[in-house]
Order: sequence, then C-alpha cells, then structure tokens
Amino acid sequence: MSERGAGFVPGLEGVVAAETRLSHVDGAAGELTVAGFPVEELANRATFEEVVYLLWHDALPDAGQLADLREALARRRALPRATLDLLRAAASEGTPPMDALRMAAGTASLRAGDASADGDAAYEEALAVVACLPTIVAAYRLLLDGEEPVDPDPELGHAANYLYMLGGGVPGDGSVRALEAYLATVADHGLNASTFAARVIVSTGSDLVSAVVGALGALKGPLHGGAPGPALDVVFEIGEARRAEPVLREKLGRGERLMGFGHRVYKVRDPRADVLATAAELLYATDGDAALYGLALEVEKTAVALLEEHKPGRNLQTNVEFYTALLLHGLGLPTELFTPTFAVGRVAGWTAHCFEQTERGRLIRPQSEYVGERDRRWLPIEER
Repeated sequence: MSERGAGFVPGLEGVVAAETRLSHVDGAAGELTVAGFPVEELANRATFEEVVYLLWHDALPDAGQLADLREALARRRALPRATLDLLRAAASEGTPPMDALRMAAGTASLRAGDASADGDAAYEEALAVVACLPTIVAAYRLLLDGEEPVDPDPELGHAANYLYMLGGGVPGDGSVRALEAYLATVADHGLNASTFAARVIVSTGSDLVSAVVGALGALKGPLHGGAPGPALDVVFEIGEARRAEPVLREKLGRGERLMGFGHRVYKVRDPRADVLATAAELLYATDGDAALYGLALEVEKTAVALLEEHKPGRNLQTNVEFYTALLLHGLGLPTELFTPTFAVGRVAGWTAHCFEQTERGRLIRPQSEYVGERDRRWLPIEER
C-alpha cells in the first residue's frame, strides 16, 4: 500500500484553493461566466477596457469611468528607454517572444513609480502592466524583423493600438472588433495555472508586477498557453479539404494528439470556441482568406467525427485553441505571437485576481506529503 495519504491530490485537481467573484468554469455544462456575464454576452459586445474595469470593480463602467480608464492606460503605453534597450538586446540574440515578454514585463515597475490619484500603489502597477504588455509584444515583433517600434497612438483604444503598433497602420473596425472579442474571451478563466501562480506570489506580500511576471512564466509552458500555433499548423499541413480525413486518420493512428480539440475541464464544447468561431466568421467574411476559413471548418468537422470514432464517449470537441489560431492568423499575427497575445488579454484577469487575493490577506501555503527515506545516518566521505 502506498504511503501517500488520502489527502494527496496529484495536480491539485478538484481542490478548491480560492473563492472568487471573477469567473466560473462549468466544464460539464460547457459554460464560462465572467463577473456574472455569460462569456457570449460579454465578448460579443465589450471593449477590452470595459472588461478590465468590470474585473477590477465588479461593475460595468459608465461613460466617465470608461473615459478615465482609457486615458490612464493611454498615458502608460509608451515604453521606457530601459525597456526598449532590453528588447533590442533580446532581439539581437533571437530570444523567443514569450521570453522577451517575461523579461520586459518586469520593467513595468519603472512606469509604476508614481502613486496613482488615490495613492493605491497596486492599482498603479496594474495600470502600468496592462498598458505596456501590448506595446512590448508589438515592439519586439518589429525589432525581430529589423524594424523600429511604432509609438502608440493616444487616440486609439487598447485593441486598436495593439494592431496599429504591429505595423499595419490604423486597423479597420472589423479587425478591431475581432480582437476585442478575443481579448474579452480570454481575460479570465477560473483558477488556471498562471492565475494560481499570480495569486501565490501576491499572497506573500510581493508586488503585483512580480506576480504578473510569474504568471507569464507559467503561461509560457506548452501545457497551459502554448498550443494555439500547432492547431493552425495542422490546417496548413492538410492544405485542401479532400486531405483532411486521411491526414487526421493517420495522425490518430500514430497516437498523436489533435491540437485544438478536447479540454481538461470542458467535457462538452468549449464555450470560448463558439464565441471565437462567430468572431472568426465575421472577420473572414470581410478581411480574411475565405478559402482558409472554409478549409478550417472542414478540418474541424472531420476531426470531431474521427475523434468520436477513435475515442468513443470521450466527447472531444473543439476548444479555444483552434479558433484562437484561426482568428489571430486572420488578424495578421504570426504564430509566435499567439501566446503573447493571449497574455495581453489574460493580464486583465491576473491583475484582478491579485487585487482579490490581497483583499483576503492570506498567505497561500499548502502542505506537502513526505514520501522519502527516513532514519538515515550520516557517513563520512571516505565510507560512502
């Protein structure tokens, strides 16, 4: 019999480690509630700034509050010279974008040095880190391509600015609306790995910027935030609809996982996939490659059918990764920016969880169960 007690739960699966008003994931029903709103209700209407305000204040902003938040973020988007110098050095070494983002995010503390209007240092840090993340990602992308970063436009909102700073000029309304839907959809999702990491760090009394840097480290792991790119790679590999079934059948026969399908929590279709499917349909109808969109739909249909054939009863449906890849590709983002762009949206949730955890004032300090040797005796080195 194992020495492990009944209290040990690998991966903490099913263990409740926090109370939160921010979001609720119902995997059995396929529902995601964000601050009281079904994700479908929120993502199809809200701007990113409205989602940030909602998560931080538990209410939708009025016109004045929204204008104040937009102005506060706009004043903090430009990067300090030290941040740009760091990004230039990283680009010269060909550092992957998520590593560059993790390193540069810590410099948000340089922008958070001045106290906010109400003297709340954590709120100032949150404004600084939310504002600078898209600027960091966009600037680094251009530096990798040997181009100079584009300064943020104070007249543009958060989503529009991100697309603008990527070097494509002022984006159209359709592209902005698609990105708004994406950022709102991924803003928060229960106590996932990166959110838990942020809450653990801030529970120690550490600062909010450090918590976000820790969350970025967790998000970088392929088991958490690194899968949207491969989901699209399969579509490109297939190339044409008639190849979908033989290619996917061969992959399943080799025991490969089909990226973009199935989810650890959702036992039915991922509700975020439905939101992003709608956003992708609207985007590709006006600004995207209609042939690619049609191919992706055929791949999705074939994959779901084959997964049911190979793994009956598992109900492996399309997840958020599949339509994330399709949507972000349609917006002109390269695959290496998919996970950094996820972070641009998820930082709204990370910062909100930090506020919530700080209010609790409780150090997160779980126990471990010792399974090692006991009663060992020290041996001098000549006797080992």
